Amino acid sequence: MEDLFLKFTPKPPTAQIDYQHKIMLVGSCFTEHIGNFLDGHKFETLQNPNGILFDTLSVCRTLNSYLSPKPIEKESLFFYNELWQSWQHHSKYSNTNADEMLEVVNAEKNRATAFLQDTNWLIITLGSSYAYQLKADVAKEYAKDQFVTNCHKAPTHWFEKYLIPIDEQIASLDQTIYRIRKVNPNLKVIFTISPVRHIRDGVVENNRSKARLIETVHHLVNKFNELYYFPAYEILIDVLRDYRYYDIDMVHPNYLGTSKVLELFITTYLNHPSQQLLEQIKQIVIAKKHKPFQPNTIAHKKFLLSHLEKTQSLQKLHPFLNLSDEMNYFADVIL
Repeated sequence: MEDLFLKFTPKPPTAQIDYQHKIMLVGSCFTEHIGNFLDGHKFETLQNPNGILFDTLSVCRTLNSYLSPKPIEKESLFFYNELWQSWQHHSKYSNTNADEMLEVVNAEKNRATAFLQDTNWLIITLGSSYAYQLKADVAKEYAKDQFVTNCHKAPTHWFEKYLIPIDEQIASLDQTIYRIRKVNPNLKVIFTISPVRHIRDGVVENNRSKARLIETVHHLVNKFNELYYFPAYEILIDVLRDYRYYDIDMVHPNYLGTSKVLELFITTYLNHPSQQLLEQIKQIVIAKKHKPFQPNTIAHKKFLLSHLEKTQSLQKLHPFLNLSDEMNYFADVIL
């Protein structure tokens, strides 16, 4: 089966991720595939503090907000469908109580501001060149700013769709990266383009959108040092090139497709010691998820004791890791 897809090795970066590095991830839903994998294997990450972001302007606007100490105020929220909501946040932050919502989103903002100042890596996954803006008459009632990050299932006639020109995307990302690097000069950035196809825009329109993202990112990677491109989009679309790697909607990559992309990400962007450590941590993570048929047997208790000892040894060798959940789990189940 390996012969059924194109042989491809991504271009290696000049710097690689180490387990002791901090990693911030922002962008589309595919960002969370990468982020959840890294987080689940004990990297120190912070992903999408505002929730999922799809278009370039939303990514830039969100990152720039983390550079400002100004808190989010109630005037930035709007009340719709019995909920207080924010055009710049995902619906998961919506709340029936405005003060409670502000407490949560400002806590996330403060965490993002602190994390961005000393993170080693920023992974940006761009999903679409289409942005949405509120029509002027709607904006008067529901917002200060017209461009929105999330439409919150508001009526479609409230919005105008905007295909962001390449030059505008380049300028926005250029200015954002410049501003972040004034605060964090050692920051390294990895761009990816989401392989999730936005078919609701239309097949042709989706390809126009992705093409603009690709051109934007390559312009920036060629301009700045320590900006890199990981070709997640090309791996799914051109290398694997088969619907067996997609979910039933034939739009989102399935577990197998995502796993193939992550395999190449690991071998390309993690340094060799971190790849070796990842394999050891993976064994512990899998052991913790193991559901035995006979949990009270001596054999299972030996299995748990063995992995408790492995976890304790690994924690001692690498004190920067946080393996407390795993150690507590193995110890509690043994008792």
